[in-house]
Formats: sequence, structure tokens, C-alpha cells
Amino acid sequence: MSNTQPAGALPRHIGIIMDGNGRWASRRGLPRSAGHKAGADTFGKIAKYCREIGVPYLTIYAFSTENWKRPADEVEGLMDLLRRYLNEMFKHREEDARLCFLGERGPLSDDIREMIARAEAESAKNTAITINIALNYGGRDEIVHAARALARKCLAGELSPDEIDEEAFAGALYTAGQPDPDLIIRPSGEQRTSNFLPWQAAYAELVFMDVLWPDFTPGHLDRAIAEYQGRSRRFGGL
Repeated sequence: MSNTQPAGALPRHIGIIMDGNGRWASRRGLPRSAGHKAGADTFGKIAKYCREIGVPYLTIYAFSTENWKRPADEVEGLMDLLRRYLNEMFKHREEDARLCFLGERGPLSDDIREMIARAEAESAKNTAITINIALNYGGRDEIVHAARALARKCLAGELSPDEIDEEAFAGALYTAGQPDPDLIIRPSGEQRTSNFLPWQAAYAELVFMDVLWPDFTPGHLDRAIAEYQGRSRRFGGL
């Protein structure tokens, strides 16, 4: 891998940990659900902006495997926002966005699984941008899922253990066939990745920003990209 990038080069793949919805609502004396709705609106604006400026891949952390521990009404509110988003996507096919969902779908309700399958099928040939939505996603869980898939192939005689290398392992992940993220952004002031794409983000540039997700604007994204563009990416070299 090269240790340089052309001046002004956009990241091919941006990951965003959407964080701060609850705090945003609390500071305004609003219920947490209002923060999640505002955060969902921000996601729509940022996804559209990424498509407009030519970022080909965007992955957003929407709901983690740990988020089921939240109050039931909050979880159901998040699922209702997902339903609304998917319905809106069906109305805006002209935006040429390909949708992919990363995560274990089993615990999701039947109607959401059906909507996800339909969204992926109907958008499969879109080319302007690929939007990955990490839903019921955990990075360690994804790695275990990939390891089990490869183990099953070995047991079936389809694969030798000696044939398992980084490329084979990456091919068993939810993001198979996609480039690894170049830039991962976390707003809200927290400075950790919280189990988000641990394998894929091994060489990603991390940018932490002290702004709550509902207040995140295209200008904030521009600043994160500018910081990325100013870094030297050595990938372990000199």
C-alpha cells in the first residue's frame, strides 16, 4: 500500500459513529426519542452530501448489539425511525444509492427484515454511493460470524485451514467486496470506536469531534475530511 495520497483526495470510504442524540435531547429538555429523530434527519443530510461530493462508500453505526439493553420504548422508537427511513428510500430511488445492512438480522422483527431485504434488492444496481447501515452490529460479533463461516467451509471440505489468509477472512465479513474505511468519524466528544468495524478499521484515520450528532453538518464533515487529507498514511512503513 502506498504511504501517500494525492493532495485533496477524498476518502473512498467514510465510517461514522452517530453519537450524542440522547445528550442533545436532554440539553433541550426533550425526550430521547426527539434526539434520535433529529439524529436520523442528520444522517439523511450527511448521506446526501457524501453522494454529492463523490464519496463512494459510507458506513454508519445505527444500532449496536449492546443497544438492546436500552429501555424497550427507546428501542422500539429507533426501529420505527428505521421503518420511516426505509419507506422514504423507496420513494427516492432517483438518488442512486445502494443500501447494505451489516449485522445479525435474526433478532429484528419480521417486517423490518422484509423491508431490509427489499431495500437491498431494489438498490443493488445503484452506483452513486453505497450506504452501509450497521444494524444490530458488533465488531467482535462480526469476526466470530466470519470465523464460524470459514470453519463450516473447512468442515465441508471446501476450504483448507492453510488457505485462510487476510483476504479470505475479509471475504467472510459483512463488508466483503468493499474497500476498508479510510476515515472514521465520531462526534459527541467521546474518543473510542465502540466495537465499530475493528477488522476493517485497522488502518483508518480516526477523527473525534466535540459536536453532538444531531448538530453535525456538512461543514463538520468537510473539516474531518480536511484533517484526513492532512495526514500521512504510512500503513506501517516509513
